[in-house]
Amino acid sequence: MVEAVTHPSGPDDVVRLRLDVSYDGTEFSGWAVQPSRRTVAGVLLAALEVLVGPIPVGLTVAGRTDAGVHASGQVCHIDLPAPVYAALEASLVKRLGALMPPDARVKAVTLTPSTFDARFSATYRRYEYRVADNVWGAEPLRRRDTLAWTRRLDLDRLREAAAGLLGEHDFAAYCKRKDNATTIRAITHLDWHRAADGVAVATVQADAFCHSMVRSLVGAMLSVGDGRREPSWPGSLLTLRERSSSVTVAPAHGLTLVAVGYPAQAEYAARADATRRLRTPESDRT
Repeated sequence: MVEAVTHPSGPDDVVRLRLDVSYDGTEFSGWAVQPSRRTVAGVLLAALEVLVGPIPVGLTVAGRTDAGVHASGQVCHIDLPAPVYAALEASLVKRLGALMPPDARVKAVTLTPSTFDARFSATYRRYEYRVADNVWGAEPLRRRDTLAWTRRLDLDRLREAAAGLLGEHDFAAYCKRKDNATTIRAITHLDWHRAADGVAVATVQADAFCHSMVRSLVGAMLSVGDGRREPSWPGSLLTLRERSSSVTVAPAHGLTLVAVGYPAQAEYAARADATRRLRTPESDRT
C-alpha cells in the first residue's frame, strides 16, 4: 500500500507517481520548462494537464538534460489527487501516448511512497555517449544520437584516460560552476567499448553530475583517443579549481541518459536527506 501525502495546495490526499520517460532531445530546448521554448517537461506537463487539470507543484526530475541531449531512462515524479489517479490508473500511459508528441514518451507510471524523490533519492545516473569514427561518418539512422568523428579512436588510450578519472574528485575543470554548489563528484564507472555496429561508446556513471560535466569528460578523452593528448592529461586536470579552457565540450546529440538508480523503498528518505546536505538543486545537470 502506497502512503498518501498532503498536497500543499489543499487538504485532499494525493499519491506520488514515478514516471519513466524517454525522448529524442534533438528538437527540445532541454528538459526544464522555459517560456516560448519547446521542452520535455513542457510537453509532458501539457499532456498531464489535459487529463487532470492544473498541476501546481509540477514535475521533479532525476536529471535536467540540456538542449539536444536524449534519454531512454529518465525518471521524474509528480503528486496527483488520489481520486484523480484512481480514475486514470488503468489508462494513464496510453492516454499520455495519445497526447504527447512522437519524440517523447512516458513508458511507465508507478505508484511510489511519498518518501520517493526522483532527484534526491537517486543513487546514480548513467549516461552513454556514442561516437562513430568510420571514414564515412555516422549511420544515417543513428545520426541524431551519434557523433561523427573524423579521426580514428584508439580504445586502449581512451580506457587509460578514463581510468584516471574514476573515483571521487573535484571536477571543477570539467564543470560550469554554480554559486553555492559543489563540484565534487564520485564517478563509479567510466569505460569505453565498441558496440555491435562498430561505434565507440563511453559509459559513465556517478552519484550525480555537474552542468556539462559528462560532455566535457568525453571531449577531453576524445583528444586522447585520437592521439592529440596523452592518456594522463584528463586526470591531471583534476588538480584545477576552475573550469579548464583547454577542454572542449562534446556536442550534445551524442549523449543519452540511459538509467537512474534508486535504493530500496525503505531508504528513499535517508538517501534524499543525505543528498540534500551535499548539493543544491542547481548542481546536477548535463
